[in-house]
Formats: sequence, C-alpha cells, structure tokens
Amino acid sequence: MWFEPSARAQDLIARVAEFLRTEIEPVEAELHTAIRSAGDPWRPQPLIKDLQARARAAGLWNLFLPPAEPGNEQYGEGLSNLDYAPIAELTGRSFIAPYVFNCNAPDTGNMEVLLRYGTDEQQKRWLEPLLDATIRSAFCMTEPDVASSDATNMAATAVVEGNEVVLNGRKWWSTGVGHPDCELLIFMGLTAPDAHRYERHTMVLVPRDAPGVKVVRLLPAMSRYDEPHGHGEVSFTNVRVPVENILVGPGKAFEIAQGRLGPGRVHHCMRLIGLAEKSLELALRRGTSRTAFGKPLVNLGGNRERIADARIAINQARLLVLQTAYLLDTQGLVGALSEVSQIKVAVPRMAQDVIDMAIQLHGGGGLSDDFPLAAAWTSARALRLADGPDEVHRGVIAKIELASYLAGQEAT
Repeated sequence: MWFEPSARAQDLIARVAEFLRTEIEPVEAELHTAIRSAGDPWRPQPLIKDLQARARAAGLWNLFLPPAEPGNEQYGEGLSNLDYAPIAELTGRSFIAPYVFNCNAPDTGNMEVLLRYGTDEQQKRWLEPLLDATIRSAFCMTEPDVASSDATNMAATAVVEGNEVVLNGRKWWSTGVGHPDCELLIFMGLTAPDAHRYERHTMVLVPRDAPGVKVVRLLPAMSRYDEPHGHGEVSFTNVRVPVENILVGPGKAFEIAQGRLGPGRVHHCMRLIGLAEKSLELALRRGTSRTAFGKPLVNLGGNRERIADARIAINQARLLVLQTAYLLDTQGLVGALSEVSQIKVAVPRMAQDVIDMAIQLHGGGGLSDDFPLAAAWTSARALRLADGPDEVHRGVIAKIELASYLAGQEAT
C-alpha cells in the first residue's frame, strides 16, 4: 500500500500550505480577538469573507468534493478521500481555515448528502448556495430526551400528511445553527414506528425560517460557544414543508446516513491530526524557549519522552487514517467499516493527549485564550462524542472482529 497523493493533489497541498502560511496564520489571532471583543460575536467578521474570496480566486475552494460521477459533473472534479486527507490535515492546524476554503463541517457533510441524494430541484435551491458559501446549514439529529448514541432512538417525528410532511420534536447540538447565514436544516424524524428499525426514520430539508422552527438556546461546549457558528437546541412545532423536501423518500434516513459517514470521519480525523501537529509545534516552541530550575523546560520531568510519544502517536494515527481513506476509495464503506470506527476512536484520544501535554508545558497560559490549546483540547474531547461515542465504535469494531473470527472457525 502506498499513500502518496496524486500529482494534482500534491500541487493543491503545496498551495493550501502556502495560503495558510501567508494569508491565514498572520491574521488568525487578530480575528479571534475581534470575535471575543465584538459587541455581537455572532456577527461574522468581514475578514472571513475576504479570505474566502482570495481562496476561491486561488482555486482552493470546495476541495472536499468527491470525484465527479454521472449526474454530478456540473459541480466540478473533486478529490478522492486519499488525496483530500492531507489537505484536511493542513486545514486542521487553524480554526478558521476550513471555513476559508469552504470545507467545514457540517456543511461539507450536508453538501455531500445533497450531491449524492438530492433531486435537481433540491440541489439548485440548497447545494449551489452552500457551494458558493452564501448560506450555511445545520444537521438536526441528536435529541436531548433520548440516548442519541443509538440513532434508532430518535423520537422527533416527520409525519407525511398529503402533500406535506409535518415535523415535531426537539433537537440539540445542531452545529452551525447559530450562524446568521444558516438557512438550511437537515432534520431526521420518525415516520414509521412499526417498520424495521432502520426504515423508520426520514430526512427532511427544512428552511431555517419555516414557521414553527425555533432556536431555543445556543449551547456552550466546555464554556465555549464557537461563535459565530455555534451549537443549538432547536424546537420543531408543527413545522410543515412540502413532501418534495424529503431526501430520497420516507424511511431512508439510515441509508443516507451510511453514505455520509465514511468521508466525514476521515475529514474530522485528519483535521484533528493537523491540530495535534500544531499543538506539538507549540509545545516544542514553549519547551525550548522557557527555562525553569536552570534548564529548558524540554529537559525537565520526562518532557523529552512525552514529546517522543506525541510524535509516535501522531504518525501512527495518520497512517491509520490514510489506510482508511484508501479503503474507502477502493472498497467503499462496507470494506472500510471497521477502519472508519477505528480512526474515530483512536484519533480524538491521540489528539486530546498531545494537546494536554502541550497545555502542561505552557502552564497557566495553556488554559487561557492567549494560546489556542484550550479550544483545541475542547474540540478533541467533543469529537469523542460527535459522530458516535467511542463505545459505539468499539462495539462496531468488536462485532466485525468476532464475525471474521467465527467465519474462519466455521471454514476450518
């Protein structure tokens, strides 16, 4: 197995790295300060739009898109999972880079859903503005009143009545709903309670301003609101939209979710690897520039060993994600199901450990907003829950391992 990117991807990787170095990194600290000090932190800073325009002009736009297939040629030639992975890693070094390149979650996942499952009309109304970054979106799945680690528990309803579908229920941790440009919600609701457990739920496209939709509150993650994007609790009260807003058809939510899973988790994990790399760099800078007890910090208390362990852990995680990307490209989700769960367990924990080490080397400063480490740690910790908690993914891995073992025993 050889994970070298294609020639086209290598060119894009170099250009993204240069754009990060020259355009994003010099202004990122200033941008975060401006958001924190703004009277209304939820209002997007004009600098983001300016950076987006420059990225688009440089051809560094919507790089997450998959390779063109029959039916989606009009949206441009995208990259394979393996080719996009190093780009995702680079964007993970910065909190704003994914937005600058229009490669941020949950919009990427929602765009892929619309690209793969949307009708021509749905793509025209929602996908094209998302690709242009003129609107934002949110994914409304998790609920406060059920154990959402089991998606079949979702109790909010999507009931078809004639030529309309009626939505009722509460969702939370709907990332992106705090952004003032958020205009699309993808809602997952129960349609057929007596059907097979994987055929009960439906995904519906809901305008943010539809009557009955209300953002009840914005939720802090470890006291951080992630302005101007935010995570919200949203109520749906007798929300009526046309049946044409249903994706694929009633009862198809799990089919859609399965198609959305693999690439999104590769994106998340590679961004976390970039975040871990950035954190290790900050740790090295701090450890070699600060002295305590007559020695550089790196020479105290086993810090050299911690740095070595961080390098080993990052490299191991990267190889696992690249293998997963390769398998997704060559065998699809079925052939990469265990690996997709493996990276979802391994990478956030690795990143959390590396960032924690960097925080320790920074002392009290590591807990402040003078450095990006506290926010980085929160991101890594949150991703041990987002897209399925560790326990669910371990269950998937063990199930596949046991099935393989038992099949081998029967063959023997």
